[in-house]
Amino acid sequence: MPLTDQTRVDAESIVARYPAGHGRSALLPMLHLVQAEEGYVSPAGVALCADVLGITKAEVAGVATFYTMYKRRPVGQHIVSVCTNTLCGLVGGDEIYARVSEQLGVGHNETTDGEGTPLTLEHAECLAACDYAPVVTVDYEFFDNQTVDGALQIVESLQRGEKPTPTRGAPLTDFRATERLLAGFPDPRPDASTAPTAGTPTLAGLAHAGTSATTVPATPAAED
Repeated sequence: MPLTDQTRVDAESIVARYPAGHGRSALLPMLHLVQAEEGYVSPAGVALCADVLGITKAEVAGVATFYTMYKRRPVGQHIVSVCTNTLCGLVGGDEIYARVSEQLGVGHNETTDGEGTPLTLEHAECLAACDYAPVVTVDYEFFDNQTVDGALQIVESLQRGEKPTPTRGAPLTDFRATERLLAGFPDPRPDASTAPTAGTPTLAGLAHAGTSATTVPATPAAED
């Protein structure tokens, strides 16, 4: 979908969230907005962000190329991320990535172009879910404690046009709809806010603290 006048209106509404003189802080969510419209950070999107914020296209591109969540090539209908950081990699993430890559016939940041729903595959350095390793996400929604067979079933389901249910978080939409959420626009789906979030492994430390009377030392007063 090409950028429209409404895209500019939405971009300006993002800038308006920030105090006067700090509009440049809006660049990160604006880049997510561009991806929601274009499927990646396009040259037109870079130009729009630069124009709205009054900065150079080089400054926008510098930010867009620094963070891995901003894509410089069009993303498929869904993005499948396999954590290959140390912990996930050791307990199966590397094998999961290798088998999914073989199944889809694509490598890192590449998109399928054959039959079925187009999928983009990436290996992720960390998905912040070590307590559920190995982890796969689809459009940044979690599929925890994965196996090779489980991950292959997920991508096969996606290719058939289905939307498997994440372990935690909101039901799947697609990459572009997720990017609009990351730009800070509300999710209109009534079931999006009622889905499970943190599970027992995540809350284990908090539960232990509550039953063992563990306390946290007070923060020392700052010296003048």
